Amino acid sequence: MYYGGIEAGGTKFVCAVSDEQFQIVERVSFPTTTPTETLEHVFAFFDQYKLKAIGIGSFGPIDVNKNSDTYGYVTSTPKKGWNNYDFLGAIKDRYHVPVAWTTDVNAAAYGETKKGNAKGSSSCIYLTVGTGIGGGAVVNGEVLEGFGHPEMGHILVKIHPEDDYAGTCPYHGNCLEGVAAGPAIEGRYHKKGHELADNAKVWEMEAYYLAQALMNYTLILRPDVIILGGGVMKQQQLFPLVREQFEKLLHHYVETPALEDYIVPPGLEDNAGITGSLLLAADKAE
Repeated sequence: MYYGGIEAGGTKFVCAVSDEQFQIVERVSFPTTTPTETLEHVFAFFDQYKLKAIGIGSFGPIDVNKNSDTYGYVTSTPKKGWNNYDFLGAIKDRYHVPVAWTTDVNAAAYGETKKGNAKGSSSCIYLTVGTGIGGGAVVNGEVLEGFGHPEMGHILVKIHPEDDYAGTCPYHGNCLEGVAAGPAIEGRYHKKGHELADNAKVWEMEAYYLAQALMNYTLILRPDVIILGGGVMKQQQLFPLVREQFEKLLHHYVETPALEDYIVPPGLEDNAGITGSLLLAADKAE
């Protein structure tokens, strides 16, 4: 018997199966296109295995409220074809096994808590900074959900005095995602982030925005660790800049662990989401 994991991103899906010791037996990835076409690939992969349970970490927004009529749906996503799509229902119709359902970033946070740079901690935040910005949290060992799931990328931030960019978010304009996600960097400077690696002003402004968000998350949730992943955070020079700005903003109001241990990259690198999905599958099986 195997555990199945799905890390469903807006750009690509990653599917994996593991044994009960969480050793990955096989893993595949493919582009996220239409639901019908994408799930054909999902089914072709999982149909080969006898599954004990499946864990899904999905791009969102999604409905995680078990009392809702649309529980298991991808809801107000701009991803074409996926708006109000019953993703969980499609998986359950195909495989009559327990299925865990949460966001991709919640799954990543869970993976990091169990196997990554938050291992041994009871709480962490995982923030991905890439095409968009999304955050997930584990609190007291459990994925954080309530009426819905966290949407950490859409908090409001103070705009940098030298920033006149309007923002990319179609809902809020210059929220955190609107001013600090990858498309905002490209829109502001008309170059990809990797082409701007040596431009110190780009990353100082980026750190200014990210540090504000991390201070707010710290004051609200007081996690043991904050993990920053995603394509933008491949620019390793960001970490010391974010820590420096964070320290200035927090101004020793509350204590945190040493910042080199508190604001860190993912220990599982790009495997945090799929690892968390497999672990959630195992929890669901139990």
